[in-house]
Amino acid sequence: QIGQYSKFTVETCAYAGSGNVMKIQKLLGICAEHLEENNSHQSVAALGIALVALGEEIGAEMSSRSFEHMLQYGEVNLRRVVPLAVGLLHMSNPKPTVIDMLSKLSHDGDNEVAQGAIMALGLVGSGTNNSRIALLLRQLSTYYGKDANTLFVVRIAQGLLHMGKGLMTLSTQYSDRGLTSPTAIAGILTVLHACLDMKNIILGKYHYLLFMLSTAMQPRMLVTLDQDLKALPVTVRVGQAVDVVGQAGKPKSITGFATHTTPVLLAYEQRAELASEQYIPLTSVLEGFVILKENPEWQPEGSPDKKDKKKDNNIANLGDDEMKKLAMRMQSVRPDQRMYNK
Repeated sequence: QIGQYSKFTVETCAYAGSGNVMKIQKLLGICAEHLEENNSHQSVAALGIALVALGEEIGAEMSSRSFEHMLQYGEVNLRRVVPLAVGLLHMSNPKPTVIDMLSKLSHDGDNEVAQGAIMALGLVGSGTNNSRIALLLRQLSTYYGKDANTLFVVRIAQGLLHMGKGLMTLSTQYSDRGLTSPTAIAGILTVLHACLDMKNIILGKYHYLLFMLSTAMQPRMLVTLDQDLKALPVTVRVGQAVDVVGQAGKPKSITGFATHTTPVLLAYEQRAELASEQYIPLTSVLEGFVILKENPEWQPEGSPDKKDKKKDNNIANLGDDEMKKLAMRMQSVRPDQRMYNK
């Protein structure tokens, strides 16, 4: 049994964040088996589905639908894992549909399902200060007021929700969600595997395993610095990120933007870009700490140099080649147009 558990743990970690469809299908097949005993490896397989689909929008949505089927038709051991897997899949990304699903499960008849759902609410809202999750957790603290263990999990979830007063986030990816951090995944998986046996580990003597989450914590803000690493406030546009991969030309990478001065907070689906060309960033992705250098070719609007360039376009300053081109163009102009300086 331990061999099966370890095998699936290693296998799912190997494919973490890859979005491999064949692997997800294989893991779904394992979850579909109705086993009465020796079924601990199914929990790892269910977590593995979320782990493989991580960071891939369409794969994550399809996995969410599979988890709903598991809740309806799966055995008790699978129902206990589903909230944790959903929490891993939508970390720091509180979508209304996900919050609804976890809210329903947090009042489940099975105590372990409820505790997993409350923990997942904390992971989904980690560092976002989401008002809806905050309200839900306050209601749950009243609802489970007499159950010390579940109340403890509610308090952990509240702590995660207001992580760093909303300045930190839990994330397994960086560089505009293009790269996966193995260290962050290791920390989060440790906590989730501990939550598979909440009663004996998190609610027992080993609650300090929650500190493993620190490996996945990142600042949510964008801070711009000059080349001497001193704070440099600049105006940036922050808006909803748009997928521009494979599009021709220079398409807009953000939509519905607002202009702010750094430092500025970025939500899960937001992206930032510099509002002017006065500075050149030394990284292609604006997140975390970004060093800027001055653009030597930049001139402010209305500067004397720009006005001089406009004056230079006078006919008196044109060379022979330019005069010939102008004469050729004049030949094709009708007399009535010439009269009105067209």
